[in-house]
Amino acid sequence: MSSRKLFVGIFCLSAVLATLTACPPPPPPVGVVYASEGPPPLRTEVVIAAPGSEYVWVPGYWNWGGSAYQWTTGVWIRPPNSGAVWVTPRWYHDKRGWYRVGGHWR
Repeated sequence: MSSRKLFVGIFCLSAVLATLTACPPPPPPVGVVYASEGPPPLRTEVVIAAPGSEYVWVPGYWNWGGSAYQWTTGVWIRPPNSGAVWVTPRWYHDKRGWYRVGGHWR
């Protein structure tokens, strides 16, 4: 392998790693509740027919109930405007435990 190819490969790998490490999780919301363990895997849901063409399926998610995780079932929701996209809630881990950043319309 030529030194140029090796340099390009190392440069590309460095750029990918810098990108991944430069995007830390968002800070926990004010008044966040921490869970001591990570959430279970997402459940597979049966998506029923939409109540109308203007509805968007918002998938279910795990919510921390204080001592255990509780599943919140997915629902069909009418977006606030025609271009809105649903951002699914996500769980993040930091030194204090696991916390959830809620879903929202973007």
